[in-house]
Amino acid sequence: MLGKYNTKAFISLGLTFLLMWISEATDTHMNYNYNYNYTTKPRVVLPPNYVKEMRPPSRKGSPVIVDFSIFVVDINSINVEDMDFRVDMFIHQRWMESRLEISDDIFEEGDDYVTLLPEFFDNLWQPDPYFLNSKIAEIATLTHKFTSVTLYKNKTVRYAARMHAIIACQMEFQLYPMDIQVCPIYIESFSSNNQKVKLRWSDSGVTLNPELKLLQYNLGQPLELEESDGYMPEKVGNFSRLTVYFRFERQIGHHLIQTFAPSSLVVMLSWFSFWLGLDAIPGRVTLLVTCMLTLVTMFTGLRADIPPVAYVKALDLWMAGCMVSVFAALAEFVVVKVLDVQYQYQVNRIPKVLPMRISNMEKGQCATVASWEGGAVRSRKATQTPTTPGQTSLQGNGGPPKPARRQSLLSVAWTDTDTGVEKIMWREIDKVSRAVFPILFFVFVLLYWPILLMKSS
Repeated sequence: MLGKYNTKAFISLGLTFLLMWISEATDTHMNYNYNYNYTTKPRVVLPPNYVKEMRPPSRKGSPVIVDFSIFVVDINSINVEDMDFRVDMFIHQRWMESRLEISDDIFEEGDDYVTLLPEFFDNLWQPDPYFLNSKIAEIATLTHKFTSVTLYKNKTVRYAARMHAIIACQMEFQLYPMDIQVCPIYIESFSSNNQKVKLRWSDSGVTLNPELKLLQYNLGQPLELEESDGYMPEKVGNFSRLTVYFRFERQIGHHLIQTFAPSSLVVMLSWFSFWLGLDAIPGRVTLLVTCMLTLVTMFTGLRADIPPVAYVKALDLWMAGCMVSVFAALAEFVVVKVLDVQYQYQVNRIPKVLPMRISNMEKGQCATVASWEGGAVRSRKATQTPTTPGQTSLQGNGGPPKPARRQSLLSVAWTDTDTGVEKIMWREIDKVSRAVFPILFFVFVLLYWPILLMKSS
């Protein structure tokens, strides 16, 4: 009995091992077929003698045509200090690969194209365009590279990729803050000259995202596209080149609110000093100095937004015009103060017993404080002054008055011949300044804006 049970146990154990071996062999065979299909699937349309290093055959002497298109998703980080901008985009390349062997069973019913695995692209000949003026250009990745390869029945290959690029742009700021920056993107074949590969824009060309908005700029449309052949001395040859020009027009609304309107109000505020008399010297000085310091602080902060260029910008001219206007108001105050001091000095030299105006004098001859010298009024009796033989000088009897010996070059006061009212020089200057300063600033504005708008257009 014991031997009988041992025989059955051995048979059972042998059958178990046999089933396990058969199962393992079957799995191995299936995995081998799976791996074999997976690894050979990308090469299902490639002939055995396909060489990816050779470009597709074409007519003798004609290059391979590569159609190129771009869909711009976003433009951001327009950096005026580093003079570059960042662009996120989809690029599409399309060319004819006549060496492929395509069978209809790889296409779904009703479709004339099939999307292949990314590994298939590594086994194909592919053009090598690059961004000539890019600082950084890379394919976007998250869990994998965002690329795709599409194969059409007519043996056309279409490659698409999502890319990030930082593009250098030589910016000019003469018209800042109404400057217009024209920033090109140059796309060029790296190793194949124009006799082997020809790049051209497709029908779609460069398309912008309709929801694209920039903070400080308006993007001029339509975009200018260009196809050319450029000689590259470092590669010794002519290479096909595509160019797209982005036109960034700076929005003036921000600077009108933050720059031009406040600075204009500060200049207008400085004109209030002309209505303050010299008895309010602290208030007048404080007002003008505060206006000057406000402008200096305002423009110092604005200049930090742009690189320190060596040429004069439009904003510099506006800044200079505003500061000169406020400085001129401060200089006007100094002038009228000096005239007032001279006026007070001459008033204090006249005896207090004498009136400011002598009624029996002829009008306009000696009716101002400036006519008094040494505290006395010269006699207007007819006197004979030895000059030349036969000549006499009459003063007061219809003849011309003899000028004072120490008459100042600038009269600080005079009498109006029509009204007989004494007018003081510094007060008249203040009255004239109330109209002259606004008129001059208005003329400056009328000249500044039309010229700036004309040049920016």
